[in-house]
Amino acid sequence: METGKTENRLRDIEVTAKDLPLHCPMPSMVLWNAHPRVFLPIEQTGEALCPYCGTRYRLQGGPVAGH
Repeated sequence: METGKTENRLRDIEVTAKDLPLHCPMPSMVLWNAHPRVFLPIEQTGEALCPYCGTRYRLQGGPVAGH
């Protein structure tokens, strides 16, 4: 595994506004067992679920104002 990369086994990940626009897999994940990149709308609800791997993302601080 590459140094600094995380296994694609985490199923509940907290992200911040700097991670937007959010996509799965994230850049910190290893790519050998990854699915195609999919962008996830998280701004309105503060949560998003990846349709490929089931990873739940939660936006730190909740929904983004103005979205």
